[in-house]
Amino acid sequence: METEIFDLFGHDIYVSADHRFGTDALLLAEFAKPSAKDVVCDLCSGCGIIPMLFFAWGKAPAKAYAVEIQDEAAALMKMTVEKNSISDRFIPVHADLTKDDELSAVPYGGISLVTVNPPYYKSGSGEERLSPAQANARHELLCDLESVVCAASKLLKYGGYLKMCHLPERLADIFCLMRKYGIEPKVMRFAHHRDTSTKPYLVLVSGKKGGKPGLIVEKPVTVEEMDRRLFGK
Repeated sequence: METEIFDLFGHDIYVSADHRFGTDALLLAEFAKPSAKDVVCDLCSGCGIIPMLFFAWGKAPAKAYAVEIQDEAAALMKMTVEKNSISDRFIPVHADLTKDDELSAVPYGGISLVTVNPPYYKSGSGEERLSPAQANARHELLCDLESVVCAASKLLKYGGYLKMCHLPERLADIFCLMRKYGIEPKVMRFAHHRDTSTKPYLVLVSGKKGGKPGLIVEKPVTVEEMDRRLFGK
């Protein structure tokens, strides 16, 4: 495995050609806003970018689990944790979230915040043009949206939050599945590349386990605005 170390706001994160990260992860990490008391679990974690952003931004939760099924990505996470000496607070979990015996390495009902940047596309929609690892990360080959929401519901304590990013065209599916598994959609924010008058490319959704109905639609965000805020561009 050929790896590269990326400087993440003063912290190091290991990435590879197949397991990198993009602006969606930055947007989700900003949206998630964990507190210092939270016990977080990031599903479909890849190289562990979401938890690492929490640590790099000085917004680290009390503990962060990161669940990833792919061997190489899980290995990258472990290397990152060792490199940054945070093994007491960041726990990589090499597991299939669709299997209870593997997912139970994370305490069921003990998580206050689940984050997830899941595969966006359904199987059969272009994954043949990608490497196997990239196809697994972007397409619903190893897990689908329902299995992700189901896993989140098992992990969350009552009153805990699921925060995810996805494609706007999957929004109806997201809301229906959240309610099916006892997670009430509470906040939604659209993300655009530059101009909020154009079609959004991403949606950020927050749901509360056991929450009452009532959805807040926040002001949209742009990638350009985020770049200025984080990188001074």
